[in-house]
Amino acid sequence: MRYLPAAALVWLTCAPLMAQEPEAQEDTRDRIYYPGDTESAKPLTTKLVRNIFLDQKEIWTGPFHMHKRDSKWWIGFGAVTAALIATDHKSSMLLENSPTQVAWGNGVSNIGASYTLIPIVAGFYTTGVLAHNAQAREVGVLGTEALLDSLIVVEALKPIGGRVRPDSTTGERGQFFDGGDSFPSGHSIESWALASLIAHEYKRRGGKFVPYVAYGLASLVSVARFGAQRHYASDIVAGGAMGWFIGRYVYQTHEDHAGHQHSWLHPQVVPSVDPASQSYTVSLRLGL
Repeated sequence: MRYLPAAALVWLTCAPLMAQEPEAQEDTRDRIYYPGDTESAKPLTTKLVRNIFLDQKEIWTGPFHMHKRDSKWWIGFGAVTAALIATDHKSSMLLENSPTQVAWGNGVSNIGASYTLIPIVAGFYTTGVLAHNAQAREVGVLGTEALLDSLIVVEALKPIGGRVRPDSTTGERGQFFDGGDSFPSGHSIESWALASLIAHEYKRRGGKFVPYVAYGLASLVSVARFGAQRHYASDIVAGGAMGWFIGRYVYQTHEDHAGHQHSWLHPQVVPSVDPASQSYTVSLRLGL
């Protein structure tokens, strides 16, 4: 029965992301919508922080207001996760687990490390600024949002799950709630979050081969983490699924609000007359 609480962690995280639907009305996000032009660091950072706050609020409170029609998805996903957890010890023995394999896995999985992914999104944004490419800038901003969202989620779930890694020399391997940090896989959730964001961005706006490259690299990272004996299959699948949903959620939320009217993008000239001083002024209202 110890598998059920672990699977519940996945349900609680992915449920609101699976149920994400287009926004029908304007809301708080419309006042912090990312513009298409290049911004200076301060306003861009402020908007990024505010959007991440709203993302996290939706992620952690979503299960409490999920539609019944979406329940089949997160119940099914939780069942699959529980099944993988139950067979992890057997599946972890499928590979040779030689020193060469472990070294290869550790080396390749660095592709999905934060210190690799952060420069990638920074590169997208820098390229977009220098080449005046709005799509590249958008990938840089939304990619940063997706990475930070996934990092917050995984750092919150790891101590809750407390699962002991398969290569641990202390504690019972695979045991949950025992002070470990194996579940879910951080490399998987971050690499799949960015891959999902990039794939969704370019799938609808040209670059039909980009999704294959993005998902291919994320898959390579996932396999490498398994080969390095750093994670069980369920850790990787759960992390990858969470990451994919987070990337899609960030992209779709942005797209949903792109169709709304943003008053600050349409400045208004407001005249004003002061009879007492017999003066006439004109002000520019940005609607912030």
